[in-house]
Amino acid sequence: MSRRDSVSSPTLDCSDIDQYLGKPIQPARMVEPIANNDIRRWVQAMHYPNRLHYDAGYAAQSRWGGLVAPQSFAVTMDCGHGSAPACVGGIPNSHLLFGGDEWWFYGPRMQGGDRIWNERIPFDYTVKDTKFAGPTCFQRGDNFYYNQAGDLICKQRSTTIRYNQEAGKDNAPTDGFDDPVWTDEDLESLEARKMEWIQMLHDLGHDRRWWDDVTIGAALPERVIGPHSIVSFTTEWRAYTFTQWGGTHRRTDLDMEALGFVKEMAGHENDPVMEAINPEFTDGAYFGPSRGHLFPRWARFIGMPRGYGYGASMGAWITDYFAGWAGEWGMVRHSACNYRGPALTGDITVTTGTILDKFVDEEGRHMVQVDCRLMNQAGVTLATAKAEVELPKKPA
Repeated sequence: MSRRDSVSSPTLDCSDIDQYLGKPIQPARMVEPIANNDIRRWVQAMHYPNRLHYDAGYAAQSRWGGLVAPQSFAVTMDCGHGSAPACVGGIPNSHLLFGGDEWWFYGPRMQGGDRIWNERIPFDYTVKDTKFAGPTCFQRGDNFYYNQAGDLICKQRSTTIRYNQEAGKDNAPTDGFDDPVWTDEDLESLEARKMEWIQMLHDLGHDRRWWDDVTIGAALPERVIGPHSIVSFTTEWRAYTFTQWGGTHRRTDLDMEALGFVKEMAGHENDPVMEAINPEFTDGAYFGPSRGHLFPRWARFIGMPRGYGYGASMGAWITDYFAGWAGEWGMVRHSACNYRGPALTGDITVTTGTILDKFVDEEGRHMVQVDCRLMNQAGVTLATAKAEVELPKKPA
């Protein structure tokens, strides 16, 4: 008898979601314009040493003449890293994980001094049976990120996974609580592997990666991140602008208990009233649904064996992987990412990819279709993605 068979089958009432679909919810707005140090903090936390985004002297020699944010930075301009429109409606006794997102990028780049806001519209949902938690709601919502000129920078369609908290807890692994052990020799080898991808960034520099030179079937360079730790996950969390005290115009229509989070996990995340009293209750690190990432006890409470990474960070790693390969003159135009499992403390994340196709689209842009897979050191798949990347064509 499986562990799930040994417990009563949970129910999941998602009917409250229906009233919100297709209707905009309160937008997300940062209190102040983007600062260059916000951009620097982001790439530092995402382990992305692309000098365009942190080295002022280097960036001054680029096509933009100064620092620009990476394409992955858009997700920091929302008070819930894109999950808000995919987390509306009450589902009693539930918890939530980030399940994936799809991005469309339209051209404008974000820079220091920009004011970005996000218009958010719940899209749809479906309920499926899963081994992890029985009936599970896969809910989607759209985010439209604009700058102060009204230019649409990008669209994000996020997916959340909402499930019965008790069912997830009952099906939590009974082992795997301890981090893997890495020897000094192991860590030295990992650093050498990391440097190969970083060297690719440096070798390309301000040069163009030409569409003409791309070969279908060729492998993209390997990228290694980790070993992950509570420290690295905390660094990531603090790079999300909305976790900074007083940095965001908070929603007034957000109630964690009304959404269905169990009392032990509900808390006051993003609560503007509590932020004015004690912001440690609201920033997602110490209390509330997000604390499971950083506290193993609460990770196990919702079905994870130990501290686990953020889905939005995984999405950023994917965008940065494609954008770093494309270089300064390329652009990720579209990507679709599916998250299959979290990065856990002590594990590494290895990203590999392949060039699937090259073509000229209906707008006359020279595009390369690529894919990637994120795995841990044991070969377990954490995420998959497919993207279309625009590259420059050599002049005739």
